[in-house]
Amino acid sequence: MSKPKITYIVSGLDKAPEFEWVGEHLSLVFEMEFILIGTSPDTALARFLKNRNIPSYYVSYHDKGQFVSALLSTWRILLKTRPKMVHAHLFEASLIGLAAAFLSGIKIRIYTRHHSDLHLVYFPKAVKYDKFCNFLATQIVAVSKNVADILLKQEGANPKKVKIIHHAFDWSNYDHCSETQIQILKNKYGLAAHQPVVGVVSRFTYWKGIQYIIPAFKKLLEKYPKACLVLANAKGDFSSEIMSLLSSINSDNYRIIVFEPDVAALYRCFDVFVHTPLSATAEAFGQVYLEALASNVPSVFTLSGIASECIRNGEQALVVPFKNSSEIEKAIDSILTNNTLRETLIREGYLLSRTFSLEKKIKALLNLYESTIDIRQTI
Repeated sequence: MSKPKITYIVSGLDKAPEFEWVGEHLSLVFEMEFILIGTSPDTALARFLKNRNIPSYYVSYHDKGQFVSALLSTWRILLKTRPKMVHAHLFEASLIGLAAAFLSGIKIRIYTRHHSDLHLVYFPKAVKYDKFCNFLATQIVAVSKNVADILLKQEGANPKKVKIIHHAFDWSNYDHCSETQIQILKNKYGLAAHQPVVGVVSRFTYWKGIQYIIPAFKKLLEKYPKACLVLANAKGDFSSEIMSLLSSINSDNYRIIVFEPDVAALYRCFDVFVHTPLSATAEAFGQVYLEALASNVPSVFTLSGIASECIRNGEQALVVPFKNSSEIEKAIDSILTNNTLRETLIREGYLLSRTFSLEKKIKALLNLYESTIDIRQTI
């Protein structure tokens, strides 16, 4: 019996480990193929698919002026390959892929909603496109309860369509991160002489709340003059405002890291990790919450995205109010001065991170697909 064919449609990605993990596992059950929109054969994901002999197609897309041509190209690919179902990821891929699948007569059209209230708050004219995707999809995967609530309560999505499936992680790189890797990064960024190191891994955009972390760190310097603030993934549309705030701090007390490939080792350089988005709905999921906990880094959080579902104050992390620099500074200091608290946060945070396993994600996806396709093979 031949495997049912499923087409994953994704947009704008270079390296995407979760798609690699999922693609590799699902290819045991399905005939997998990918349509990559707005990428090239030179991306890490494209090379992975080629090495695994998973067919992939490329659709040019740089801006909305190419929407029609991208739609037609995707439609032609689907007419040629005739999958049983499509599963689209990310905004452009969902809009283009679901429309092309509908026009192709594909009856099972799934998309994963990866953003939260971004359009509702900052780009209200784009909400109609979200609703259009909700209409075209036969099933919608929400990456967190927060996203599900937005779909149901604010966008009026059909409750029968919506299912929560969390992101998953292969934690092997984090578990096997060596002292040599850590030391290399400490030397690379000049962190060895600094104590404590406060880490932030976040794009420079308004709603991530970095503008409240910097004043907290500045206050912390009064007690810890050799402290260092690391701002990683440091690029985005709020850069000028963040750099203005940093101008009041000695340049030796902070590091700007635009990109570091060894993320697992970078987290291990931190004594405390801080992630403080501005509202409960700002994050759709918030991968960095779990990456920090998986790295045994005691953390200070505001509750957004996945953190709202599973983080308890004083257990897995210290929780602070939104937009509150004073409470951020106090929480960091509490972690630095209370060893018992620190050990509790490290232990419980690590255990929590391991519940977001790749095995659980694959099982959830198979259950979703099995509800629409008769699968007689199992992994």
